[in-house]
Amino acid sequence: MAEVTRRLAWPSVVGADPDAGITREWLVTNGIGGYASGTVSGIVTRRYHGALIAALPAPLGRVVMVNHLFERARPARGRTQMLGEAHHPPATARRPAAVLSEFRLELGLPVWRFDLDEGVAIEKRLMMPYGHNTVHVRYSIVAGTEPVQLFIQPAIHFRPHEASVSQALSGDFVLTALDRGRYEVTNGTDWPTLRLVAHGRRRAFVLAMRTLPEVLYPTEESRGYEARGALWSPGYFRAVLTPARAFVLTASVDDWDRIRALPPSRAIAAERERRRRLLETAPEPAREGPAAELVLAADQFTITPVGRLEEAARARAEGDDVRTVIAGYHWFTDWGRDTMISLEGLTMVTGRLREAGCVLRTFAHHVRDGLIPNMFPEGDNEGLYHTADASLWFFQAVARYLDATGDRFTLRRLLPALIAIVDSHIASTRFGIGVDPGDGLLRQGAEGYQLTWMDAKVDGWVVTPRRGKAVEINALWYNALRLLDAWTREASIPTTHDLRALAARTRESFNRRFWYEQGNYLYDVVDAESGGSDAACRPNQILSISLTHPVLDPSKWATVVGVVRDRLLTPVGLRTLAPGHPDYKPRYYGDLRTRDAAYHQGTVWPWLIGPFIDAWLKTYPKAVPEARRMLEGLLAHLDDGCVGSVSEIFDAEPPFTPRGCIAQAWSVAELLRCLVRTGPDPTDGLVAREMRSSSGRN
Repeated sequence: MAEVTRRLAWPSVVGADPDAGITREWLVTNGIGGYASGTVSGIVTRRYHGALIAALPAPLGRVVMVNHLFERARPARGRTQMLGEAHHPPATARRPAAVLSEFRLELGLPVWRFDLDEGVAIEKRLMMPYGHNTVHVRYSIVAGTEPVQLFIQPAIHFRPHEASVSQALSGDFVLTALDRGRYEVTNGTDWPTLRLVAHGRRRAFVLAMRTLPEVLYPTEESRGYEARGALWSPGYFRAVLTPARAFVLTASVDDWDRIRALPPSRAIAAERERRRRLLETAPEPAREGPAAELVLAADQFTITPVGRLEEAARARAEGDDVRTVIAGYHWFTDWGRDTMISLEGLTMVTGRLREAGCVLRTFAHHVRDGLIPNMFPEGDNEGLYHTADASLWFFQAVARYLDATGDRFTLRRLLPALIAIVDSHIASTRFGIGVDPGDGLLRQGAEGYQLTWMDAKVDGWVVTPRRGKAVEINALWYNALRLLDAWTREASIPTTHDLRALAARTRESFNRRFWYEQGNYLYDVVDAESGGSDAACRPNQILSISLTHPVLDPSKWATVVGVVRDRLLTPVGLRTLAPGHPDYKPRYYGDLRTRDAAYHQGTVWPWLIGPFIDAWLKTYPKAVPEARRMLEGLLAHLDDGCVGSVSEIFDAEPPFTPRGCIAQAWSVAELLRCLVRTGPDPTDGLVAREMRSSSGRN
């Protein structure tokens, strides 16, 4: 199996995109919700950037522990140069920067090459041991024969993950020196202890405590958030690099016994081996090329939630494990809807079937009033349940899991929860979610709540009000009824309701009431709160074809697929609203209010390419090459945004700039799933280039 590497020759990247230093980012995760992330060039632009963001039990949740590393190097016969760039280097005068000549991902892990004076080149690598709140940053000489002096200065501001960068430095930082190059930084009793240890030749720590005021975070500024704040530094580590001896800085909130148990060399080797096993576990089509890269990217989202201790204890007592899915980095936690949509691509397509079962059983434990949680807030053990579709996506995820595994044992464990979901929806549950006895369709809506995936608020006002009977909610409802009917019959379990009759009535009403004759597509909402039906052309209608049990009559498939292709399809996914609508927004940019107003009013969501390709192949089973070409724009995106991953959203018009979270679970999952499903394509990518240079299909 070939080593999976994505390589960017940095001078050529910068030549094509002068802003590449801040628009390309990297991400490393630790399997429990923690991570490290930054821009490729080292410029700090987000409050979420840091060398160590630890995942801790409630009430802390994720905490930013090491915000930045200022790095300098001096060859034996050269000047001191910065490795990477920063807006506020600790030196009084800005020092010259080494040339970043290459950035690459090896097995998904970031590697930088810096060219210094005198023909010297230094390589920097960063990794986090799986399951540990620890980061190792390794520096080594890869060109040149003379020693190099290295200076690494950590800058810190202990703060909650979502806290503003303008939050004042609280308390007094205390640095404690221990033996063998070990140091501890504390700040009162509210924060964990940050432990630092240096590994290398002629290493030392130079005490030089100082506050770095007014550090600017440009991306936060562009998003309308507080963008200036202070950092604190205890001093800097100094070491001598030789061609034969590297230097490693370790930062951790784990205890010393845990840190010592897995020294850097073993931790790095273990993590590389773990990643190779992920590829070996994946099916054959996902072991090479972009699919293999996406297998490694998918690994970032499936986690063991470190904070939910009671739940973990219960699961272990049952011989099970708790697993969940981080919806996106940097700011999302685990969301029920995102988890169920992305589960197949993250776990089943990657061969991680056991974890898929753990995720389903974990969420089944949290069913309340026929709903699974919409999300778990940061640092909280209890979920929030304001969602009308997550519980219905649960059925589709179970169906895909059973197709992949045939695991009837898990199905038997899940059936009580699945039956309770349907019964609660028929009887009506929270947030106005319930079946209309007049037509059998599912309605939803409650003042102040965003219940479907396409809801967004601005100043307490829902921008895309969808109270009523939404098209995808009813497609999911019909699918759930059909699936549960088959499963209960197979298990000889009696049900309170005649599920087959309910499904038939839902299908009849759906096809009669949702068809918009004038546009030859489906209404987005019928019986809307404002009265009548919403005829906006949106991508939600594609779910009426794509699910396991399509609710739309097959005679209308080609028409709907054609409208969605012609009006919503772009090189990077589907628009959320067709151009020409009065509310259409071509660009997602600006402060929170402006962005939320555009979130579902044209903005492209890459995850929707999955349902579209499913619908396309149901309608045109032999048109696999065409489906494959629809993925080329997203494959090209793996060099942009978060390198090797897929962004949450894109602008609706060229150049389709990536926006939102830099790495999104369902974006990665659906691209990977479709990539494996459509197989290799011998075309040269001409179609994708033509689409990318056009305005998309209007």
